[in-house]
Amino acid sequence: MTTPISGAATTQTAASSSTKGSPLTALDSQAFLKLLVAQLRYQDPSSPADPTAFMTQTATLTQVEKLSSLAESQTSMLTSTLSAQASALVGKSVSYKTKVDGETLTGTVTAATFGASPTVRIGSADVPLALVTGQRTV
Repeated sequence: MTTPISGAATTQTAASSSTKGSPLTALDSQAFLKLLVAQLRYQDPSSPADPTAFMTQTATLTQVEKLSSLAESQTSMLTSTLSAQASALVGKSVSYKTKVDGETLTGTVTAATFGASPTVRIGSADVPLALVTGQRTV
C-alpha cells in the first residue's frame, strides 16, 4: 500500500490544474518521474509496491510521449503539405467560394501565404485554401 505524498488540498489542486491543460501536456515526464520517486520513497516497507505496476506506468508514459511526438510530426507534415498546395496554385486559374454568401467565383492566384492556415491571393482578396474548390483549365 502506498502513502499519499501530500494532503487532499494538493490533490485537488493537481486535479483542477490538469483539467486546464490539454490531456497530453497535463503531466509531463519530469512530473511523472518526481511522482514515481516520491511514491517509492514513501511506500510502506512492510507492503512494497508491485514492480509490475511501475513498469506499466513507465510504459504508459513512454507511449504518451511517443504519441505526442507523432501528433506534432503529423501537424508539421500537414502544414507543409497545405503550404505546398497553396504555392502550386500560383499562376493558376481557380474557382473558390466567398466567405460571406458562399458564391462561387473564379480568378487567378497571384501569391500564397504559408503556415497552418495558408491563403492564396486572388485579385485583391486573400482566400483561405479551404475555400478553393477547384482548378480551372484555360
